[in-house]
Amino acid sequence: MKTILITGASSGIGAAIALLYAQNGFMVFAGGRNQERLTSLSEQHSNITTFACDLTSKESIESLTLNIPALDILLLNAGGCEYIDDGLNFDGELFARVITNNLISTGYCLDVWLKLVKPNGQLAITSSCASFLPLPRAEAYGASKAALTYLAKTLAIDLKPHNINVSVINPGFVQTSLTDKNTFKMPCIITAEQAAQYIFKGLSRKSSEINFPKRFTYTLKLLSLLPSNLWKYLASKMEKGA
Repeated sequence: MKTILITGASSGIGAAIALLYAQNGFMVFAGGRNQERLTSLSEQHSNITTFACDLTSKESIESLTLNIPALDILLLNAGGCEYIDDGLNFDGELFARVITNNLISTGYCLDVWLKLVKPNGQLAITSSCASFLPLPRAEAYGASKAALTYLAKTLAIDLKPHNINVSVINPGFVQTSLTDKNTFKMPCIITAEQAAQYIFKGLSRKSSEINFPKRFTYTLKLLSLLPSNLWKYLASKMEKGA
């Protein structure tokens, strides 16, 4: 039986991916912070083993008593989103919190679990299409995701001699508890189940980038080609209209 370890699986995209892989015959190790939701997830399929863990603590990850076997796929999906509402009065504590939750925790997971990935196995890191270009109020979130994209692309080079394929996942807007807090329009928003299908298909093809939904991510990539001054003007208008 093939194996996958997924972080951020207590809700949203992570939970949907865990269930989809279990339904496709994988042994799934699904981690998150909310034990109640994890218990509910494990009750949905016998192939799912869950664990609660604080990924911002390497010691917490190392102290897990799970007997995790060699992995076919390591999917680092955990993260959060907070916005900086006042750029002039920059919130350094918020910035540090987002960087820790999204980026530093990924480094700790790699430290402990990357060595479990089999030759010809896969590493996948969930970034965001927010990394394609600067967006209003996204100083912390966007910086963390841009760093994850760079991390994944660098690891793709360094892990190639070890026959480990690396994918970076760039979702657009997905309906989750995180996006439920957004007060602005979210074009082309999809469900967590739809996102899981995109990820499953992309990883099955060992795609280096998994961007979805296509129409939205293609639009952002095109906008990223605009001169920076023009994009700043458009982005400022977008922020005022939010």
